[in-house]
Amino acid sequence: MGIKMATIMIGGTFAGIELDKWLQLKFPVFTLIFSMLSVFLAIYYFIKDFIKK
Repeated sequence: MGIKMATIMIGGTFAGIELDKWLQLKFPVFTLIFSMLSVFLAIYYFIKDFIKK
């Protein structure tokens, strides 16, 4: 479960970084948004999986 959570968070952060680079933004808006969303998504999947067991 930890690997799944880490993968979601790393993937979201990486997507935000790449989108900021592609749009050539000075402030990392998408990195912040995607990293926060990926943390919430990872917690959601953890709780959802924890309740099933």
